[in-house]
Amino acid sequence: MRVRVVGAGVIGLSCAIRLREAGVDADVVAAATGSGTTSAAAAALWYPYLVGPADRVRDWGSAGFGELGRLAADPATGVRLRSGTELLRHERPVPPWAADVPGFRASAAVPPPYVAAWTFTAPVADTSVYLGWLAARLSRLGGTIRRAEVATLDEAVHGVDVAVIATGIGARLLPGDASVRPVHGQVVRVRAPGVRRWILDEGHPDGMVYVVPRLDDVVCGGTDTEGFGPAEPDLAVGERILRRCADVVPELASARVLGAAVGIRPARPTVRVERIGDVVHCYGHGGAGFTLSWGCADDVRDLVLERPAGRTIR
Repeated sequence: MRVRVVGAGVIGLSCAIRLREAGVDADVVAAATGSGTTSAAAAALWYPYLVGPADRVRDWGSAGFGELGRLAADPATGVRLRSGTELLRHERPVPPWAADVPGFRASAAVPPPYVAAWTFTAPVADTSVYLGWLAARLSRLGGTIRRAEVATLDEAVHGVDVAVIATGIGARLLPGDASVRPVHGQVVRVRAPGVRRWILDEGHPDGMVYVVPRLDDVVCGGTDTEGFGPAEPDLAVGERILRRCADVVPELASARVLGAAVGIRPARPTVRVERIGDVVHCYGHGGAGFTLSWGCADDVRDLVLERPAGRTIR
């Protein structure tokens, strides 16, 4: 069986790897690869964000947590397990996925303006390493990545048995799904060796805050603006991001800026994992591509092979 995976972000690469592991002749074709993908701009902390439906997100996220946790044992992957805390300024129910996260604990012993905190250890993927590791893993399995535009579903399936559409925000054009909406994000990367724990504060009055230490830098974010937004980082936006991140993590006040990045999250009412004829769709992961990647890749593999475990979500 020959399969063409369209899309070289974390979803497309994970799907191609799972297919190759199952003995399927799967290769990747994409308009953008590596640092040119939205995945490259992600903080890539395991956390279900801007994504649904809740029951399937929990299943996919649990599978992803387990696989990323296993990969963290290999330094070459760029994945590490890191502890951190989400600070809450307003009461929120503990999310269902918390039951699948070992050591998750909620606490009300926090200083104002916070009312509670969730603390747990989760995988973090340094995208500057992890995406290259995924590509190398696919290559070792015999798969290839080719840069090319694929404009239609007919073109996607030409010459293969099945096409997997993992086009992210490109799903608005291929397959032409208007329910996928762009959510623009910007991050700033800084040098701050003393910051070893991730911190989330989505309720900060000046905008969302996430601080995620990677191997050699710290990703500070961010924004979640509806629409496509600018294609290049905005200096003023970056300065505001750093100010509010330093408000939550004071060690960042003197951190040296290394760079910035923007990306477009592919939000959708539900992640689409569905087979129609010789096409399998897998897109709409919002801000949780890394979180859900392996779980969705497992379902894509099963749908391609037409196994009973493969489940359709529209």
